[in-house]
Amino acid sequence: MDDLRVPTGLLFALLGAILCIVSFVMPEARAPLTDVDVNLRAGITMFVFGVILLLLARRAAGLSKG
Repeated sequence: MDDLRVPTGLLFALLGAILCIVSFVMPEARAPLTDVDVNLRAGITMFVFGVILLLLARRAAGLSKG
């Protein structure tokens, strides 16, 4: 695991998934001054960022072997 994108991507993907689950399980736990579900939006953003990091790490590993 020489590439730092792997653990970072896993961390962001896991935390993003947890935030998305929390937003569906506890919809009352939202920011009091807004109607926007911040947990859901932040969770989706973090999950997508984590997946992008994992894809980039996989691509870099494939390029270095070839």
